[in-house]
Amino acid sequence: MHPQSAQVGTFVEDAVRWHRSGSEALLLRLIRSSCSGVDHDVGAAYATIAARTGALLDAIDRERLALPPDERDQVLRFAQRARRVRALPQEEFDDAALLRAIAEIFELPSNSAPPSLAEKTARQSGEELELAEPLACANAGSVPAWQKHFSASALNAYVECPRRWFYRYACAAVEDPGSAASAYGTAFHLALEDFHGEFPRPNSSEESAMRRRVRECITWAFERNRDGFETRVEFELQVRRAQRTAQRYVDWLLTQAREAPFVVLGREVAAEIELDGRPFLGYIDRLDRDERSGGIGVVDYKTGSIAQSAAEYREKVRSFKDFQLPFYYWARTAAGDRVTRLVLLPLKDATLEVRPIVLQVGDTIDVAELERSRARMIELGDELSSGEIRHFAVTQDAAACSYCAYALACAQKPPAEVRRFGS
Repeated sequence: MHPQSAQVGTFVEDAVRWHRSGSEALLLRLIRSSCSGVDHDVGAAYATIAARTGALLDAIDRERLALPPDERDQVLRFAQRARRVRALPQEEFDDAALLRAIAEIFELPSNSAPPSLAEKTARQSGEELELAEPLACANAGSVPAWQKHFSASALNAYVECPRRWFYRYACAAVEDPGSAASAYGTAFHLALEDFHGEFPRPNSSEESAMRRRVRECITWAFERNRDGFETRVEFELQVRRAQRTAQRYVDWLLTQAREAPFVVLGREVAAEIELDGRPFLGYIDRLDRDERSGGIGVVDYKTGSIAQSAAEYREKVRSFKDFQLPFYYWARTAAGDRVTRLVLLPLKDATLEVRPIVLQVGDTIDVAELERSRARMIELGDELSSGEIRHFAVTQDAAACSYCAYALACAQKPPAEVRRFGS
């Protein structure tokens, strides 16, 4: 299926801007585009990795994702084409020639590229426009079956609002430019990944070194994600917030190490599993082992709003509104681990102590509940892979629309909640 003319035009314009500026953010837009030649999920996965490392082409060269041969070839071909675009000499190309050269490199129809400035001026000088014949409406049909891997976040999006899942995963109709909150989360995750590479066993005897190193990691990670913040003031404020939160994180680490010594076994650990033939993929922020019991703990960092208690999160699992930690449990259990703890680690508020939400398997949450969550994941996978869905319902929770990138395109979204203030 060939990309539409408007998509080609946007892609080529972004490629021109990237050729001139070298902006990493523009390169991430390119690989996520349907014109890149890269599968949408693979492009999004590499964009996520590059947002943390700040170097997409380097991540591709290092083959940071284990991919099937055909998808691997797509990504390598994209990197080769991107380098060819970057190597085009700026002084030898006017706007029109540069547009045509980029379209040729990516094997796109050159007549779909956006018009040059001269062409736009000519059109505005009085040329008559010819109206095209109207196209017949296509017959309504079901959405094609989902053939790619699933993730817990995709299932969470589907149960929260099926229409949002449709926009994001089925057609990628609107690009989410991200926000300062997502940039903050990306940078903080990257900083802790780097930090625990040096301090897998927190110890009070290394407290000074730990505090110094976490400050360095925060500084480095936020510099790599500076483009995610609109203004320098916002960037500086978020760095200060992160530095204070990171010190509270160290406080918690040292307390935890005294009460129940542990070792960090892995950071950004791939979680892969097949559930009734459906592939699921995700990444675990941190994997710990209790030094006394040998039990494995799955830790998920949260820089946004989360449940306020273990009971509240357990209820979300029981009502099939969140699949993140249950999915990680089954992925690590399949890998041979004895998972005893599922942990959400809040890292949002610099003014509060870090108080994790902990589900003790067999105590706070039963294996039977995790089994039911697993069964529901399979049901949702079957539903999305059936190819029989003709309508994606809209959520009735107006709060879910507040930060949705697709809200403007959604004509059926619920009315916004009325804000009321006390006297």
